[in-house]
Formats: sequence, structure tokens, C-alpha cells
Amino acid sequence: MTLNRQVWPGEYNHGTERQPGQAVEPLWSFGLEQPDRCEPENASEPDLDRVSPALRDEVQLLKRLGFSKPALARCVRRAVQNASTVEEELLANEGVEPEAYYAALARTAGLPFFSDIDPAAIIGVSGDETQLAEPKVVRLVARDRQAVTALVPTAAMMARLCERLTVLPALSRQLVITTPAAIRQAMWRRGRQERVQAATNALFDARPRLSARIVVSGSQGFVLGAGVMALVAAFLVSPLDMLLLAHIAGSLFFAAALMLRAAALFRFKRRRQRKYLTRLRVTDDCAPPIYTVMIALYREHAVVAQLLKALDGLDWPKSRLDVKLLCEEDDSETIDAIRRLRPPGYVDVVEVPAAGPRTKPKALNYGLTAARGTYLVIYDAEDRPDPGQLREAWERFESRAMNVACLQAPLVISNPRGSWISALFALEYAGLFRCLLPMLADRRLPLPLGGTSNHFRIDALRQVGAWDPFNVTEDADLGLRLYRSGLRAEVLTTPTYEEAPQAGGIWVKQRTRWFKGWLQTWLVTLRNAPGAMGEMGPWPFLVTQLMIGGMLVSALLHPALLLFVGLTAVKLLALPSASVDWSRLVLFWMDLVNIFGAYACFLAMGGKAMERMEWEAVRRRVIAIPLYWMMMTVAAWRAVFDLSRRPHFWEKTPHAPLEPDMPVESEAEITLRHLRALRQAILRRSVEIWSG
Repeated sequence: MTLNRQVWPGEYNHGTERQPGQAVEPLWSFGLEQPDRCEPENASEPDLDRVSPALRDEVQLLKRLGFSKPALARCVRRAVQNASTVEEELLANEGVEPEAYYAALARTAGLPFFSDIDPAAIIGVSGDETQLAEPKVVRLVARDRQAVTALVPTAAMMARLCERLTVLPALSRQLVITTPAAIRQAMWRRGRQERVQAATNALFDARPRLSARIVVSGSQGFVLGAGVMALVAAFLVSPLDMLLLAHIAGSLFFAAALMLRAAALFRFKRRRQRKYLTRLRVTDDCAPPIYTVMIALYREHAVVAQLLKALDGLDWPKSRLDVKLLCEEDDSETIDAIRRLRPPGYVDVVEVPAAGPRTKPKALNYGLTAARGTYLVIYDAEDRPDPGQLREAWERFESRAMNVACLQAPLVISNPRGSWISALFALEYAGLFRCLLPMLADRRLPLPLGGTSNHFRIDALRQVGAWDPFNVTEDADLGLRLYRSGLRAEVLTTPTYEEAPQAGGIWVKQRTRWFKGWLQTWLVTLRNAPGAMGEMGPWPFLVTQLMIGGMLVSALLHPALLLFVGLTAVKLLALPSASVDWSRLVLFWMDLVNIFGAYACFLAMGGKAMERMEWEAVRRRVIAIPLYWMMMTVAAWRAVFDLSRRPHFWEKTPHAPLEPDMPVESEAEITLRHLRALRQAILRRSVEIWSG
């Protein structure tokens, strides 16, 4: 059994043996960027007097490898600031190719270098998950059938390693050097089927009552069947009375859901975006943690460049980032697009085995195995998060109790001028993420999370079973499951910008998936209603029913209410009001308030939460709100039928790299604009006073 692309010391030295610890050629001779030969003699020198001995040892080795003084000085400053190592900063920030770097370390130690590892050559099965997160060492069967240890050395350990090799020359026949990526990729390929099965079935195996794998449980099916039969029988006996009762029940539920949104509107408090620019103050207890960023991509090759640019703009130490791009293994276009752009070393491409259900939550569970951060955030492929979002999330987590397990960043639509659909989508998102969810968080109520920009304490996420691979609106389900486990979610102020669908067909397909997932979540919550109420509390349980059930019922019944109001209005115009049945008249006014109250809340919540520039982009299109609600009805009924035919099918929403049509202002720009407006108002008023 052989290992791929293995290189032995004689091959590196063109037949010349190198002794352990002997100086090597500069790294740029192995394909790295050569530093400027014209650097002045007094170029910035790393200040080693105030750093630890370990950092000094790293710098001495890296100097011997040929790295320039300015590069090392920058890395030393970052290492001190971020409580990291010079080596980590070098690989994360200075454009160093990891393969060339570790090959140079192998030459320094006089050891073989393996750039790739055959998964079948790995000995043993224990420790696989650890080596995925922190690749350090694996045992292999080498080309001569002898067992060897593949090691990922650090700069700090190289001096000791060379000493051991000098004292024990026979050790050089038992050691090889490789890269973290080589071990990680081999480990991903090893046991991949077991991992994907665990990612798919772990929640169902551990807590079947909380999984949407079974759409309707046996008891739910019995109750539902008995209820339908009873309703049919009652309708046959007294159809008019049953229609009246059903109408009253639907209208009351619609009104209760409307009151929840009205409460959010009246309790609205504008949350100004804050800029978290305070430099990290490193102490033993408060060093910048590793932050895992996971993005599930499927057929997203068009937006890969935009995504990598957005990730590069995050205001977080690159050496403390752990980015996982989760791609389906048969999506070669996206994988090739990522590799062509040669992302930095902190970006790891994870190929998810093609196994059902092919959903975003399954891919996230698969990638969670290798997440090494203290905190984790989920983004979508088209997202452009505010650079300071991770910094705000970290500060909030550090200042909150441990039961605050999730933080939801607001989603802001950056193409409201694209079409009337994207304009009303922007209005809807403003009301949801900047009005309704903050009110729920302030009142310590359950939060149905958005599908992106969720920040988690990673231990709490694993504690509740992570995502449900069978729920196509996994975010709302996870938000309720966190709450049922005694954990809470809050909201951030720094936004994530994304594009809304502009075409009706794409919008309806996306909203169908959302409604289908909300139906799944509602059914899971009602699977054991007394148990859910006991875990959540009566009032939070009721609010959950109004949020999810009310949203579904209002969308499904909206055209029926419109039809009833229209027919009753025609009858009132034709006959005196005294001639109309009182119950019909009461329902007419209730439905009228429900419909126009829903439109008014939709408009007021979004308009009140929007900034002035956003409102100017959508205000002329609010006349289409009734049509937007009719589209919701189409999507809701489509979701009901889709749930019965293909409950776990993920209807893909295509994305394209779009330039935002709404410029994003900084805090300074907003303040300057307000000062200019104030100055103009003062000047106008002065002119009026003098002329009057």
C-alpha cells in the first residue's frame, strides 16, 4: 500500500542527505512569494524582548527558513494581540502556501514529506473526530509495509524534534511530516458513510419526538382522522352552523396572531447599529476565541468569489477563524470554483456525501463534526455580513449568562429597487428582524430563527442535537428546540446584507419551502402538546402557536376572508343593514379589521423599522401588499400539498452575484448626513424669520 505524492529526503535534496537542524533554502525557492530584495538594512525587526520564549524560538526558526523581518514583525505583533503563535499568523495572513511550508520543515528535520495521504493507509479507528478538528498525528502503513507516524509539526517543537532525531537516528525511519489539510482530507474520506449517517439520524435516534422525520405520528394521525370524521359528520347534519363555527374560529385565530404583531409594533424601540471597533484586550481569561463559520453551498459557483470576499472582510483575526464551506460531493462546479480562487488556509472545503435527505441542515450537521470554534455562525452563500458582526456577537456572549445560547443578526435586503417583490420582501424582513424578533427577545419568548446569521455557543448547539436534517425550515425548529431545553436567543444590531428574489416563480418556491418547514415545526410542537407546554411554559407555548400557526392559518384563509368580506359588502349595498343577519355582520367587521389590520401591521412594522433610504426605495410599491399576501396564500397551499408528497424535499433558491442597489452607510456617514440636514433646516428657518 502506498501513499500519494510522497517525497523522501533524498528526492528533496536531489540525492544529498540533509542533517536534522541544518539550514535550508529560503521558502520562496519552494514556490512562495519572494520578499523584496531591496528592503533597507534597518527594516522592521521583531521585538523579541517582550515576548515569550516560545515565540522567540519560532522567530529564530522562521528566520532560518528565509522569512523577511517585516513579515515576522507583523506576525509577532498579531500573535501577542491574538494569543496565538507566530506560525499561525504567518499561515493565516502572509500568503504562505501550507504545503511548501511543511515541506520546508520536513527538509529542516531531514524527514520524508507526504503532501497527500491515502485513507486506506491509516491504522486504527480511534481519534478520527479529534484529527478532523485538530490534525496533528496519524499512524500509517508506508510504502515498505512498515508502520510510520505522520506528524504535523509546529515551529515551536522543531528544535526538540531535531534534537531527538540527532540522538536517535533510527527515529527518522518511523516519522514522516505532512500537512493539516492532508490529514483532514484523509479523515473526511475515511468513515464518510458512518459520519453522514450520524449527521442524518442522530437527532431522530436520540430524541425521535423532536424530529420531523415522521411527518405525523401515530397519535397525531388518530386524532386528526377522528377530528376530520367528526367535522364531516357535523357538517352533514348542520352545514350552516358548522360553516359559522369554522369561520368564527378562523377569524379569532387570525385576530390573535394579528394582536401579537400589533404588540411588537407598539413596543418597537429603534436599535441603532453599533460599531464594535474596540481592540481585543488579551488576558489569560479573555483571548479572542476561535470562531467557526459554516456555509452550506449547492450549485453556488456564481457567488463563490463574492462569498470569499465577504469572509475576508470580517473584522476578526484570521488566525482565529475556522471557515467550513460545505459542498455536495457531486457539485463539481462549486468545488472547482472555490479551488480556482485558492482560498486562504483557514478555509476548509468539506465534501458532503450525496445521501438523502439532501438538505442544508444535514450538511451543517456533517460539518459540525470538525468545527473547532468556541462559537459558530451560519451564513448563506449570497450573504455579506457586516464586518463587525463577529466582534459584537463575542462581546454579547461574554456579557450574557450561559443560557443565552444563540444570537440572531438582522437580515437586511440590499436590492429593494429590483422589483416590487424584492421591495415588499425588504419591508417584510425589516418588520420581522428589527421589530418582531427584538420584542420576543426582550420578553424572553421563543425566537423562530432566520435561516442565516445565527451565532451559537457551540457546546449548547451540540447539547440540543444541532439541526434536524428532515426539517426544511431548520432555523425555526432549532430556535424552539433551544427554548424547550431551557436556553434563550437574543438579537444583534450589526446586519447581514442579502438579495431577495425578484421573480415571482423563485419567490413562491422559496416561500413554499418555508411554509412547509413551519408546518413540520408546528406538527413537531403539537406532537406532545402537554409536554411542550410544560417545557416552554403556558404563555411562551401560546405565543409559539400564534407565531407559527397564526402565520400559516392567516395565509391559508386570506382569500376566503376576502371573498366573504366582498360578498357581504355587496349584500350590504343592495339591502339595508337591518336586513342582514347579525352574525354575518359581526363576522364582516371582524374580517375587515383582520384583513386591513394585517396589511397595516405589515406596512407599519416594516416602515417603522426601516432607515430613511430603505423606505424611499419601497414606499411607492406598498400598494402591491394585497397582491403580495395573495402570493403567500399560493405558497401556503402549495406547501400543504408538497408536505404530503415530498415532505423532506429541499426546493433550491438560485442566487447570482448582484451589486446592492442601496448603498450601505457607515455610522460616520449617517451622522454627517443628519448634521447637514439639521444645518439646512436651521438656515431655512433663519431665512423665514428674517423675511417675515
